[in-house]
Amino acid sequence: MSEYNDYERKLIDNIDKHGWHFTYVFDPDGDDPDFGYSVGFTKSLGSPEFIVFGLSQELMHHMIWEAFRQIEKGVQPADDLLWNGILDGFSCVSKRVQKDLAFKKYLVSASWFWEQSGNSGNPEVYQLVWPSAANGLFPWDDECDQAIIDAQPQLW
Repeated sequence: MSEYNDYERKLIDNIDKHGWHFTYVFDPDGDDPDFGYSVGFTKSLGSPEFIVFGLSQELMHHMIWEAFRQIEKGVQPADDLLWNGILDGFSCVSKRVQKDLAFKKYLVSASWFWEQSGNSGNPEVYQLVWPSAANGLFPWDDECDQAIIDAQPQLW
C-alpha cells in the first residue's frame, strides 16, 4: 500500500475495518451545502454508494451508517425507495444519481476507489433525500421551503 497517500491508506483501512469510509466535504465560504458520502459499499455490500447533503457531519454520517446496517439486513437500494429509521422521526427517499458531473464534483473518492478496485465508469450511487422538519415536504413537493431545496442539489 506504499503507493497510496495518507488519505488513500486511511480510506482503504476504514473499508477493511468497518466495511466503508465516510467522506465529508464542506465549503469554507458557505456557498455550497456540506455533504457526505460512502466509499466502500460497492466492495463490502455489493451495493451502491450513498450521498447526503445539507445536514451536520455527524447526522450525515449516522444516516449513511444506518443505510449500511439496513442493507446488511437485506434492504435492496432502489430509486424512490422510502427509508425508515435513517433520520429520527422522518422517512428519507433514495434517488439514483444520474448526473455525470456529480462524480467529478461530489464523488471523487468513491470514483477513485471504484477504479482502484478494477472497475470502469462510475459506481452506482443513491442520494438520500430528507424532508423539511416543519412540514415533511421533499424538494420535489409543491410548497417545499426553498432552503430545503437549496440544501440538496438534485443529482437525480
